[in-house]
Amino acid sequence: LKMCSMDLEKLKMSGAGRAMAVLTSGGDAQGMNAAVRAVTRMGIYVGAKVYLIYEGYQGLVDGGGNIKLANWQSVTNIIQLGGTVIGSARCKAFTTREGRLAAAFNLVKKGITNLCVCGGDGSLTGANIFRSEWSSLLAELVQKGRITDTLAKQHDHLNIVGLVGSIDNDFCGTDMTIGADSALHRIMEIIDAIMTTAQRAFSHLNSSVPSRTKGSRLNIIIVAEGAIDINGKPISSTYIKDLVVKRLGYDTRVTVLGHVQRGGTPSAFDRILSTKLGVEAVIALLEASPDTPACVIGLSGNHPVRLPLMECVEMVSHSFLKLIAMNIDTNSGRSFENNWNIYKLLAFQKPAQSESNFSLAILNVGAPAAGMNAAVRSAVRLAISHGHTIYAVHDGFEGLMNGEIDWHDVAGWTGQGGSKLGTKRTLPNKNMEKLLETITKFNISALLVIGGFEGYEGVLQLFEARSHYDELCIPMCVIPATISNNVPGTDFSLGADTAVNAGCDKIKQSASGTKRRVFVVETMGGYCGYLATSTGIAVGADAAYIFEDPFTIHDLKANVEHLTEKMKKDIQRGLVLRNENSHENYTTDFIYRMYSAEGKGIFDCRVNVLGHLQQGGVPSPFDRNFGTKLGVRAIQWISEKLTENYRQGRVFANSPNTACVLGLNKKVISFSPVTDLKAITDFQHRMPKDQWWFHLRPMLKMLAKYQTSFCEYIPSEIEHVTRRSISTDCGF
Repeated sequence: LKMCSMDLEKLKMSGAGRAMAVLTSGGDAQGMNAAVRAVTRMGIYVGAKVYLIYEGYQGLVDGGGNIKLANWQSVTNIIQLGGTVIGSARCKAFTTREGRLAAAFNLVKKGITNLCVCGGDGSLTGANIFRSEWSSLLAELVQKGRITDTLAKQHDHLNIVGLVGSIDNDFCGTDMTIGADSALHRIMEIIDAIMTTAQRAFSHLNSSVPSRTKGSRLNIIIVAEGAIDINGKPISSTYIKDLVVKRLGYDTRVTVLGHVQRGGTPSAFDRILSTKLGVEAVIALLEASPDTPACVIGLSGNHPVRLPLMECVEMVSHSFLKLIAMNIDTNSGRSFENNWNIYKLLAFQKPAQSESNFSLAILNVGAPAAGMNAAVRSAVRLAISHGHTIYAVHDGFEGLMNGEIDWHDVAGWTGQGGSKLGTKRTLPNKNMEKLLETITKFNISALLVIGGFEGYEGVLQLFEARSHYDELCIPMCVIPATISNNVPGTDFSLGADTAVNAGCDKIKQSASGTKRRVFVVETMGGYCGYLATSTGIAVGADAAYIFEDPFTIHDLKANVEHLTEKMKKDIQRGLVLRNENSHENYTTDFIYRMYSAEGKGIFDCRVNVLGHLQQGGVPSPFDRNFGTKLGVRAIQWISEKLTENYRQGRVFANSPNTACVLGLNKKVISFSPVTDLKAITDFQHRMPKDQWWFHLRPMLKMLAKYQTSFCEYIPSEIEHVTRRSISTDCGF
């Protein structure tokens, strides 16, 4: 479904005169402010009155100054703040009918019949009870003379839409909940700090862990607060410490993270997620009718989906019981099960004792990207556990083999940025003879390439050269790894998430404490506008110029005038992003000078080129986990192809499905033959011809208060939640 300009006008007509409110409830989670901002601005954009309810359900029950009419500036400069600026409180009164009666009275007085609730399953269940009782609550208010019968008829039904804010990621039907990714960032930061400062050894419970016997002085045990043993009894961190000290005699320390996991700046993923879900929540409220069930806006493969609220709540209870029973089957909890199995595989499986007679080469190609090392580590360890011999190739396709790589050679690589193997952009067709010589010398049976567009293009060249060289008739797999996110065959490439976070942090530092200033920031990405667009949404940019969305001098002029008008009022800071190759003539310096000239007397300008800092730094939790999963899946696929294509003492793989890009498409990890991807690739500009994230552009413009059409915005539909629907691995 696509909404065009006429549909936007209809939406505005439906929004005009309507009132909606947003509240945050339960425990706070990073990203809630981004959701509040998106709901508020999108509501105002379509002509509705938007109210902010302070202190959650308690504010709804108390009324008065806790329910305030918002304007555009009410949510300015909150997208990067942790917690929730409108407060969140657990409310015992709302669990009673008397409390809900007071809440209904306070809403009707303001004319509010559309409510967006951001919280956990308890908060959303309470909202659904409130909605189901709405008619009887209004009837009771009429009976008690607190409202008129006419007023009750004017507000005869309440629309409810929920957004799941929970650091636990414990809600069924959505790939991720608001706050979970940011919590992972906090956990990773603390564990990284522990690993770099620890002076004494930590231990696993199992005394036969290979890392201990090989001399590793540091081991980490992570305990979930709800951990239980096979008999259902709680397992505490103190219990584990005492057990390790008593049985193994190792010096052990306990660190309890607690509420620090809820704190800090929200990650880019949570800001973008909250923004997408908040915009969709407003559309869902405007389209709701008395017969529409209360819904939750969730995430399914990069896209918002509308989920029946009670179906989700029931499935949460079902999944919880399953986990308690430790009886996870193929119809529920598959993503959790896959992640758990991968962890056990890499943490506890020992190297195979027998040789498989297969030798695999692993190399990085293109520019460095966070997550490359995580993919190499998991691939090396799984391949060795299968009995394969692994060779590390240094400096991409032009590099030479440097001997076998051992299980322990990749220890600690997951959290390290860049490329430990070294990487170059050189394509194989410039060094074909040398490459063939190396493959023959080391009897290479398969190739794993972890890299960017050059990695994909290089494997395509090798595939097309198979007709001339039998040595290239081996399984070849590409794991996309580039901050540009421009490799066809996948929605996400390793490194892109880390790069967006790095950009957000740099921009936040630059803009901190400034007034009446516009920042013009250049991002990397080649011709691909993913970084500029995603960073723009995450930081609340006023404009993001990219190659895929052509712009003229008239557009630049309109943008300057638009920003000038905003800066004359209460807006204190402006932000303009430009992708490095967005336009041949309208350079970053040109845009900076233009804004500087036109803003004299109103605002001044600063320019910042992010450059290679987006390639560096510690990998984000997403890139670590994603790289680990892709490395495992790549080796599983390669092992399957080696077995299938082994004949008469050698491997001969010549079909298109033996040279593939391994990617995440929507919510499924899949293998796409490089020769099939050729038709959908723009080789001149080094990116796919169609890119899924482009439909986010109208949302960016609307939340910056530009008048735009919905032609590229794809609204969601109801997606029912069943054991079957949640069994697909979301890929994270």
